[in-house]
Amino acid sequence: VQPPEKPLQAEEWNKLREDFQSPGIFEEVMLNSMIRCNSPIDVAKSLLTHLAKRDGDIAYNVLVKYLTLCVQQRQVSEICDVYDIMKARFKILESGAYNLLIKGLSNSDQWRMALTLLEEVKKIMIPSRTCYESCIKAASRHQEMKLAFELYDEMLAKDVIPTLDVLQSFFDFSRGMKDAELQKELFDILLYLRENQIYPHKTFMRSIKLWFESIPGGNWRGHLTNIKDSGQCPVCNHQLEDSNLTEEEYSNLSERIIRDVIHGTDTFRKTSPQEFEAFQTFVENRLPFDIVIDGLNVSHIKSRRMQCENLFDAVNCLAKENARLLVLGRKHMLMNSSHWKREIMKEMQNKAEFFFAENISEDDTFLLYATLRSGKHCKFVTRDFLRDHKACLPDSLTRHLFRKWQRGHQISKKNVFPLFFSQQPAFRYDCVVQTTGDTWHIPYKDVFEEKYSYQVPRKWLCIQQK
Repeated sequence: VQPPEKPLQAEEWNKLREDFQSPGIFEEVMLNSMIRCNSPIDVAKSLLTHLAKRDGDIAYNVLVKYLTLCVQQRQVSEICDVYDIMKARFKILESGAYNLLIKGLSNSDQWRMALTLLEEVKKIMIPSRTCYESCIKAASRHQEMKLAFELYDEMLAKDVIPTLDVLQSFFDFSRGMKDAELQKELFDILLYLRENQIYPHKTFMRSIKLWFESIPGGNWRGHLTNIKDSGQCPVCNHQLEDSNLTEEEYSNLSERIIRDVIHGTDTFRKTSPQEFEAFQTFVENRLPFDIVIDGLNVSHIKSRRMQCENLFDAVNCLAKENARLLVLGRKHMLMNSSHWKREIMKEMQNKAEFFFAENISEDDTFLLYATLRSGKHCKFVTRDFLRDHKACLPDSLTRHLFRKWQRGHQISKKNVFPLFFSQQPAFRYDCVVQTTGDTWHIPYKDVFEEKYSYQVPRKWLCIQQK
């Protein structure tokens, strides 16, 4: 439907509606089309006026669509009017309408009204990330940093994960401010990046650099650099944190994971206690391994090839150094099929130990158990991120150790043809945000990635206080 270019009279709207193949949804389709074409607001308003006269009121979903157009065009007085109509007619609104109202108002001089609405939302549900971030940005834009950080802390307390965009805005809006409390809050954001192994992208990294350099009397200077393989920063000569866990950290971590994750609540959802016991006995009799491979996961690396060939290449490549390999397989791999050839499977079993689980088992638990029981040197191969297991760990220190261990022990697949596995050299230094007080080292990526990644960046921002 092509929206009209100017407001129409009632009979003109009626005529358009009659000519439309599904008159029942005419108004919604028309408004969707107005949103897409960014039609003038008075055209949409004439449709709403016509509807109100014809039906005596306007349906909720039609109001929300009109509101979308108002927010898109920053029509503040219209947004306020729609809110008044909605408030009078509906006891509570759903999250989509609240998101729109808060977003629309926070971008205007009526931004404090958005805060009032946020309070209203809190009474009925946990506000969405959009609601929180719209209010945070509005407060930051008006230099009310204390308020912005209160909202941010509240958001984290409710497990609403912030976007990199809002984290960057804190650094952008705090430039040039001399305020010890504010400085501490921004340092905490950097520690949040460390804690969650988040790598800022280039523009976010630049905002961090500019903020440091703008602190009055701070004498901070930032330089972009690549860290030497030894872990030394060429700019400030500082030695970065070692990527290896100490013996004590390792034994604490493996104890925690075996207790909280493996024997925790979710282990046996996808495997039976008998099967897991059999696996434990199997592992204990053959320890230690050098590399544990998630066979099914690795077999899908290249979709155009037979699954057993993918796995065969991986095993061949990893067995070169006389490493002791354990491959976690599934029973169906033993059935001769188009993807699993018996002779290839036999050949692989000469080069690696295999444990074949039931076809419904969850591999992660097996993978973690065998790797941790093998000791500090043992690495593992999977394309999964083991995200769920991190969530089972109760405190931030253990989560940090888990990520650090994962960074040093997960062999990632890089699709370098003809080699599947270029074992990413385990760095001697730990690739996360780190600080000594008068230096900060921040690893960053060239491009924006919203998802968590265990592939570590090679570029660093070194900031030091002169």
